[in-house]
Amino acid sequence: MSSPAVRGPFQWSVVVPVVALIVLAATWASHSHWAVLALIAAALVGAVLAAVHHAEVVAHKVGEPFGSLILAVAVTVIEVGLIVMLMTSGGEGTSTYARDTVFAAVMITLNGIVGIALLVGAVKHHLVSFNPSGTGTALTTVIALASLTMVLPSFTTSGDGREFSASQLAFAAVASIVLYAGFVFTQTVRHRDFFVPVTSDEYGRITGLLDEDGDDHADPPSGRETALSLVMLVVALVSVVGLAKLLSPTIEDGVTSLGAPYAVVGVVIALLVLAPESIAAVRNASRDRVQVSLNLGYGSAMASIGLTVPTIAVASIWLDGPLVLGLETTQLVLLAITVVVSALTVAQGRAKSQQGLVHLVLFGAFLFLSVVP
Repeated sequence: MSSPAVRGPFQWSVVVPVVALIVLAATWASHSHWAVLALIAAALVGAVLAAVHHAEVVAHKVGEPFGSLILAVAVTVIEVGLIVMLMTSGGEGTSTYARDTVFAAVMITLNGIVGIALLVGAVKHHLVSFNPSGTGTALTTVIALASLTMVLPSFTTSGDGREFSASQLAFAAVASIVLYAGFVFTQTVRHRDFFVPVTSDEYGRITGLLDEDGDDHADPPSGRETALSLVMLVVALVSVVGLAKLLSPTIEDGVTSLGAPYAVVGVVIALLVLAPESIAAVRNASRDRVQVSLNLGYGSAMASIGLTVPTIAVASIWLDGPLVLGLETTQLVLLAITVVVSALTVAQGRAKSQQGLVHLVLFGAFLFLSVVP
């Protein structure tokens, strides 16, 4: 990745996680006043941005496709923490928080991140190219994960309503881990070349792999800077999870006061944790590195399902109440349309601005129907 390395002890990305941790400790016992909540929200946003920044620093050190993988996992750790914290806070909508957040992450990544990346890249470079073999493998894994964990519960008969039975949930959790681990092995070991940025001719046809050492990116950070980023990444992630716990009642109250469905809480969570990664995808697309943008998008969707569902499955042992994973009818239709459009986009190995626009319209439809179901 191309994020600048940490250059000194007063770098914002070093100060912000520490400040966020201090805010967490200082407000843990009392946080009902609006000014305190505003401070917590500001610290939460700063900690999220710092976490992804440090993940980028480490990613820049290790190179692609490891960089995209690190970013995806870092974002998913934040997401899982937020989901668990919201579910433990209780409330009427806790049974669907995991489903709504994971589904929102899938829609944001497959349509929002992919759409804006293709649009920005194609507008600036006329036509963008990527490796359909690697990207197609990622998309296939996302589709399989989404189907196993969120589509099947709506049709099985052993559980109540749109829930898995205990044995079905255990199977889905194990299957998710197996699929995700298999993809990571494919992406980083077996077929790494399929996931690195490519060069192309004027018609968008792939001509080779991008020479990472010969581009105009900043030099990789030193070992000391990378180690500092690893420490700050952990501090930032701890701060994010803790601050989200403090802020969760306010998020729920805000959604309720607007008269919006509880599903909107999941959308807010996913938008929050994926916003910095969306920016990273756009930056890469503008530099004609759409392959990295797609790695980020599909990798985040995959990690969101493949890591969140098993974690929530284990957490459900201690959490009270049902765990609803099955999608509603409207969500199923949106997912089906997204799968078809994504398959047609990836199959070509190159994209024009229209394809990005189609994905963004689908993303807009998802946002609108989340508020007005």
